[in-house]
Amino acid sequence: MSASSLNSVLLDISNQLHEDNLEKLKFLLRDVIKKQKMEKIHSGHQLFEAMAERGQLGSDRTDFLSNLLKEIHREDLSEQLDRLKVRTEVPSGGLTDSERAKLDAATQVISQNLGKNWRKLGRKLGLSEAKLESIALRHPTDLEETAMELLKEWRKSGGAGAPTDELLAALRGVQLNLTADKIQDKLRQEGLMAAD
Repeated sequence: MSASSLNSVLLDISNQLHEDNLEKLKFLLRDVIKKQKMEKIHSGHQLFEAMAERGQLGSDRTDFLSNLLKEIHREDLSEQLDRLKVRTEVPSGGLTDSERAKLDAATQVISQNLGKNWRKLGRKLGLSEAKLESIALRHPTDLEETAMELLKEWRKSGGAGAPTDELLAALRGVQLNLTADKIQDKLRQEGLMAAD
C-alpha cells in the first residue's frame, strides 16, 4: 500500500479515537515508546508517528496497530485499517469498483461469521491444503483473522468472473446459508445489490 493512502487512513482513525482510546493505546505501548516521548503525545497521529519511528507501523506493517485497536475494543477502526490492506494487497484483476466494493463488504461479513468452518470454505473456493495449513499456522487462535487471510488468498488466486457470486455459491455449497444471507442483506443495505 502507498504511504499516502496509509497516512490518509491513519489520520481518519486518529480523528475517530476518543481520549480514553488514546490513553489505552499509550498504556499498551508503554514498553515500545519511552515515557518521556509518550508524555508529549496528545493525539492519535502523534502516536502513529512515534510507532512508525520505532518500526512498529508502516505501509507493510499495519497488523500490530490493527491488533492494538482490537484490544481496546475499536474493531471498527481495526477493520478500516484491514480493508485498506486487503484493497491494496489484492490485485484488482479487472474488477469493477462496484464488484470490489461487494467483495470488501462480503469479506467483512464473512470474517465476523465464518468461525471454525473456514477450511471447508477454503476447499470449496479451490485453495490447496498446503495454503490452508499455511493460513492456520499464521493465525492459530484468531478465527476472524484466519477468515480474512483465507479470503485474501482466494482473491489473490484470481477468482475471476463474478467473485461475489462465486463466494456466495461457495458459502451455500458448504451449508453456510446464514452467512450468505447476511452478505446479501449487507449488499442490499449498502445499495450494492438490487432488492429481490
